[in-house]
Amino acid sequence: MGPGAGIAAFLLSLSAVPVSHLINSLPGVDSPEVVFAAGAAVLLGLFLVLYLLAGGSRPKDPLFYVFAVFSFTSVIDLVISLEQDGYIKGFMTFYMKEGEPYLRSAYGILICYWDGTVHYVLYLTMIGAITLGWNYRSVGLYWLGSLMMSLITLLLGTSVGKFGSEIRPAFLLNIPYVLLPIWAGKKIVGSPRSLPSASADQVAKEQTRWLYRRPLDVCLMVYLAFAIMYTLLRGFVALDCSLDFCDTYKYDQEPYLLDPVMYPRIQVKPYCRQQAEWNTGYG
Repeated sequence: MGPGAGIAAFLLSLSAVPVSHLINSLPGVDSPEVVFAAGAAVLLGLFLVLYLLAGGSRPKDPLFYVFAVFSFTSVIDLVISLEQDGYIKGFMTFYMKEGEPYLRSAYGILICYWDGTVHYVLYLTMIGAITLGWNYRSVGLYWLGSLMMSLITLLLGTSVGKFGSEIRPAFLLNIPYVLLPIWAGKKIVGSPRSLPSASADQVAKEQTRWLYRRPLDVCLMVYLAFAIMYTLLRGFVALDCSLDFCDTYKYDQEPYLLDPVMYPRIQVKPYCRQQAEWNTGYG
């Protein structure tokens, strides 16, 4: 497969800037229903345009189209965060007013920055790997975990927090962000693993050495023990633990855990469960 499809996906992602500015300048984009219709039309149009631009170098991996469309929305998220912080204006004002106003929160802005930078780089990396025929399983798993954690926090926090009364029809545009990653995750997990750089004999030999002769392993154990205790503390605080040290921590160290937007509490609870399981070897 040639690089044509990858180049087309990259250029398509950059088109998010003029597209958002164009839609923002159109008259009549001032109701939740119109904003939802515009968002759905853009998503459907992206798949069609990308399919046509790929031409004869269309990739066989269907995840290429998922990553290409998501890279477009990543640029949109970056535009949203930059506009909310006052660096630019006149691009996504319509969407923040009648689409997803909860993205104006501190968590919403930060998650847009994360999606517009880290996730965007991951999308381009996976698109490049697909066009070159490389294995992208490790990158894909990191992306999948990051995206699903972000979505769990955003969707649940919006539904049960103070922004629950401000949900617009555009909230439904998050459905593809839930369904497509589940499908993509199944394909990524089932893809072949990369061959390890060390053989099984080398690993077995290294593990027979006494622990004091493996300083990196000792450092990792100390870190994991600290991470477990710290994560459990934050989990107890998120669950409204009434112990004195929990009260001291949440008021003096992380008062945003008490924020009624609920995003911090929603995010801390999965961290507590996952870190405790993974760090003890039961995840």
